[in-house]
Amino acid sequence: MAKKTKAGEPKPVEELSTKEAKAEHVRLELEIEQHDKRYYQQDAPVISDAEYDALRQRYEAIERQFPELHSLTSLTRKVGAAPSGKFGKVRHAVPMLSLGNAFTEEDVQDFVDRIRRFLKLSDKDELIITAEPKIDGLSCSLRYEKGKLVVAATRGDGAEGEDVTANIRTIKDVPHELKGKDVPDVFEARGEVYMTKDDFLALNKRQEKEGKPLYVNPRNTAAGSLRQIDPKMTAARPLKFFAYTWGEVSKLPAGTQSDSVGAMKRWGLPVNALMKKCKSVEELLGHYRKIEQERASLGYDIDGVVYKVDRLDWQERLGFVSRSPRWAIAHKFAAEKATTVVKDIDIQVGRTGKLTPVAKLDPVAVGGVVVQNATLHNEDEIERLGVRIGDTVTIQRAGDVIPQVLGVLLDKRPKSAKPYKFPEVCPVCGSHAVREEGEVDRRCTGGLVCPAQAVQTLIHFVSRNAFDIDGLGEKQIEFFFEKGWVKEPADIFTLEKRNKKLKIEAEEGFGATSVRNLFDAINTRRSIALNRVLFALGIRHIGETNATRLARHYGTMEALREAAAAAGKGDEEAFAEMNNVNGIGKIVAEAVIEFFKEKKNMKALDALLGEIEIEPMAAVAKDSPVSGKTVVFTGALEQMTRDEAKAMAERLGAKVAGSVSKKTDYVVAGPGAGSKLKDAQKHGVQVLSEDDWFRLIGKK
Repeated sequence: MAKKTKAGEPKPVEELSTKEAKAEHVRLELEIEQHDKRYYQQDAPVISDAEYDALRQRYEAIERQFPELHSLTSLTRKVGAAPSGKFGKVRHAVPMLSLGNAFTEEDVQDFVDRIRRFLKLSDKDELIITAEPKIDGLSCSLRYEKGKLVVAATRGDGAEGEDVTANIRTIKDVPHELKGKDVPDVFEARGEVYMTKDDFLALNKRQEKEGKPLYVNPRNTAAGSLRQIDPKMTAARPLKFFAYTWGEVSKLPAGTQSDSVGAMKRWGLPVNALMKKCKSVEELLGHYRKIEQERASLGYDIDGVVYKVDRLDWQERLGFVSRSPRWAIAHKFAAEKATTVVKDIDIQVGRTGKLTPVAKLDPVAVGGVVVQNATLHNEDEIERLGVRIGDTVTIQRAGDVIPQVLGVLLDKRPKSAKPYKFPEVCPVCGSHAVREEGEVDRRCTGGLVCPAQAVQTLIHFVSRNAFDIDGLGEKQIEFFFEKGWVKEPADIFTLEKRNKKLKIEAEEGFGATSVRNLFDAINTRRSIALNRVLFALGIRHIGETNATRLARHYGTMEALREAAAAAGKGDEEAFAEMNNVNGIGKIVAEAVIEFFKEKKNMKALDALLGEIEIEPMAAVAKDSPVSGKTVVFTGALEQMTRDEAKAMAERLGAKVAGSVSKKTDYVVAGPGAGSKLKDAQKHGVQVLSEDDWFRLIGKK
């Protein structure tokens, strides 16, 4: 949680202490990574573009103020999120980077001034910059060889995307072959896959008529449509494409951005007609205002205007900084607003148990879209805004994603309106809903039984580092859950004895052999280590490392349950013991106690324990050469993966740390080791090669 001032605003970055900055940098990084996954992998963002931009701006401001926090793994070096794994992967020959943002006219002036300074241009030297609408869609790269479309890929994390070639071929806008005498042997056209507003509304009308859920907005619908496993599903959706730049190219058709886009148009690629060449900041801003005024009447969604230096040789000289080009920037639009009445406040429970309040509104048009719901984020936000049922509120579609409530018009408040009381139990399953210290969100503790979390819990339960049941993946779990055959973990292990009635082999996609193999795979996991079981249960904050720590400390599930039960009843000694387990601490201990305190969880756990046998944990070495030592692994390890190295060190009784300090005993450095190696030298920590490490632990 960001440090707050008296007024409730985040503490200015320049006033943060080094300790505060480090803690907030880590928190922001985790939060931004989660939002990246929801936006780029799941096509289901939960915050607006403006909120996301604010998180990014603060993260980057912290790194500027505290340069020591900037590392090779910083988010300022990353783009998007890793490919989801549903499709084959495509390595981009030229990275697909994102753009920096401008929010004010002063930001645009600064952008142009920086370019002039970098290129050493005088005020009299002509600087042409193109301005074009920023399409709100899914970034995609189309690779043409000898004029023929051979591969299409999403942006992914910028370096590697998903292979969506079969799906792209179903889009009528996308030519399968480029036409023209000057088409290069290799040309990667890059642009945006989108859905028009009219097509989106027509699609939602069909959904409503068929009694199916409505889609949220054109961007998410276009992204989800393109990333369908079955190309026939994509073909059934009215997707379109705009090309606006390129990746790898054997020969550029022109020396400027505008002429190169013109060449793409000649070859048959669709480009945006609103691109304009501008010679001054005034022209750029004038075109920005013109596009903003026309925004509502455009057939597609946009969220800003992109400016690019026109001359390609100057683009090359300007190069890149972090994850963005110096020669381009996105000038974002301000959010559109409206007023309406809050009819109710609904609590939605997410797949991870988070309780999110949603204002149910009298329908109102905002920017050409009818809005009936707006997020209230969490109970602190409800209190801050003072929102009550019956209030007239101002809403905005910030970034045109999820509408949010900006404020209450108190002069229109009805006398009957009462302060809203946030629920302390899950509205879906009735389990306790707890709010951890320092957290803004309240979460359901009934992870094993809550229907809102069930599918995610079960997918996690069978995942690779949990029960790792071969042949039982996300698709099968979702199918079994929809059928009502698997509602909680124990149901997996009773599938075989219930199959005389279920007849799974008769279902499409299954057969006698595959079902037999599935039952065999399930039966092989009836005996499993305690740490894997603890990880599989999906207890908040219990990842692989903490599961192993608890398993090694308590030894058995019974001992851990008894300790959690005692601590939950106020036994200070039991709580202190769990709190003092190396690496656990108060917040994690409280999450464990809450999980075991929930009776519904214990009923589901008892059912599971009736089906499996828990193996004892392997003992930790007490007298190894590195027992009790703190070790940091860095660089590209060649003889073992980072996970293998960590597991090996922990088995030998060592503590594996993520950063170097005076308390570090050894740094094991592979090729490419960077800042951690420098920190080791600064603190006088002994540095080992991989061979040195294996000799130290007696493996060589």
